[in-house]
Amino acid sequence: MSLPILPTISTFFIVLSAILVAIGWSLIRKRKVEAHKKTMLAAGVSALLFFIIYVSRTVFVGNTSFGGPDELKIFYTVFLVFHIILATTGAVFGLVSIYTGLKEVLPRHRKIGPVTSIIWFFTAITGVAVYLLLYVFYEGGETTSMLKAIFGH
Repeated sequence: MSLPILPTISTFFIVLSAILVAIGWSLIRKRKVEAHKKTMLAAGVSALLFFIIYVSRTVFVGNTSFGGPDELKIFYTVFLVFHIILATTGAVFGLVSIYTGLKEVLPRHRKIGPVTSIIWFFTAITGVAVYLLLYVFYEGGETTSMLKAIFGH
């Protein structure tokens, strides 16, 4: 079995971002503010790299449909929608958390940061599960790029 390179790299970056968030959380509990700041910014950059790779692949290569058994497709689809909602929510919370941290709006940052971290951990876990279901446990289905879908080439 050969794993697709771009989804593998993008999944690596989302896992790395979650690991960095966990490290950043540990650092702030130890009152290591500067190390926390640098680690959380690195987590944000890692998440951004994931997003850039994901969007680029979606536009130019395409998204891969679920290739597993038909009786599991509905469960996969519901799980995928749950993951997308988590990822979108996590990204918004992440941007607000980074902004409030950098602007030193600390009461809001302290309130939203832990919530953001938990959402991001679940986003990473469900993202890995989607990757495993699409490329490891089952052979991926059809892949069609957005450009081909729009322009019909």
